[in-house]
Amino acid sequence: MEASELFKKLDFNLCMQCATCSGACPVSFKSKLNPRKLMLEIAYHLTGLKTSPPVKIEEKKEVWDCTTCSTCSSMCPRNAKPLDVIISLRNFFIEQGEVPRNLVDVLDAVFKYGNPWGISRNKRSEWADGLKVKFAQEKGTADTLYFVCCASSYDSRVQNVAKAMVNIFNLAAVDYFILGNEETCCGNEIYSMGELGLFEELANKNLELFEKYGVQEIITTSPHCFNAFKTRYDKELNVKHYTIRIADLIDRGKLKFSRKVEKTVTYHDSCYLGKHHGIYDEPRKIIESIPGIKFVEMSRSRKKSVCCEGGGGRMWYELPGQRLSEIRVRDALEVGAEIIATACPFCLLTIEDSVKTMGVEDKVAVKDITELILEAL
Repeated sequence: MEASELFKKLDFNLCMQCATCSGACPVSFKSKLNPRKLMLEIAYHLTGLKTSPPVKIEEKKEVWDCTTCSTCSSMCPRNAKPLDVIISLRNFFIEQGEVPRNLVDVLDAVFKYGNPWGISRNKRSEWADGLKVKFAQEKGTADTLYFVCCASSYDSRVQNVAKAMVNIFNLAAVDYFILGNEETCCGNEIYSMGELGLFEELANKNLELFEKYGVQEIITTSPHCFNAFKTRYDKELNVKHYTIRIADLIDRGKLKFSRKVEKTVTYHDSCYLGKHHGIYDEPRKIIESIPGIKFVEMSRSRKKSVCCEGGGGRMWYELPGQRLSEIRVRDALEVGAEIIATACPFCLLTIEDSVKTMGVEDKVAVKDITELILEAL
């Protein structure tokens, strides 16, 4: 496949080479990735203009370093969307069979097992054993679907988030259902890695399930699932990230707290909630509504928040050098936070891992917002 076919839908004329994207890119300090330069080089390639040295897009392997945080696109004054260029170039490499080995394994696992962890589909709902959970298969319908996600289904740490979620929904009398072992990957990271064919298969599979069970509303654990359903599926879906749904429950008096959590808490903005969708207030509103919590803001927050480095396939593809999640832990320690609150499984895993590798477990902990809520109920 010619690279020009992959990029023809993108408008390179919007780019004025101001370098705002490159200056804001969180991985630029340890990668050759340069969104501004990439925009120029591919524009040259498409127009056939001569450059010195000549443009060789097949050598731009640094696109695999991107976390798809969308900082470049969100900061662009012309809305040129460098992220779309990076994903298109990844798709070009996939078509050429040139993919990092770790990511090949991830793509194979999703194709075979419906999840990046490569664990049996029959184990997807084991996290719910012993919990009061309603399965869509039992009723045949699921007006409100809780889409658990791969990380919350299979990762032992993030399973605690799914457990907290169903306990919260049960206490708030939310009439929800889960798909159990029928649930499959949303495909967000698959799309971000450029495997558009596999993404389409996953999207079609999920849309068939949603139609089969008459799903009217989807609540997601992960901002990545939220993004896939909101922006990357062909059908318009009524989807909410859990922070939106829980903030509404608090507003309507459906969720009331009976205990205090006397801790100093800061919040790390997930890129797929914040930069991608502008959801900044609801997570903070939930945290500040919990009795006893002293909320503190990190110096870099909201649109200026630092990526955890877990998106776009980077959960399974590590770059040498200082982790962005380590920078985030230091940001939290600087403001005296005892707990870093997250609302994303990837953020939870990457930041908690850095807390451990930095040896600061006695100073700061990492918890999902659902875990804080459950402590206060």
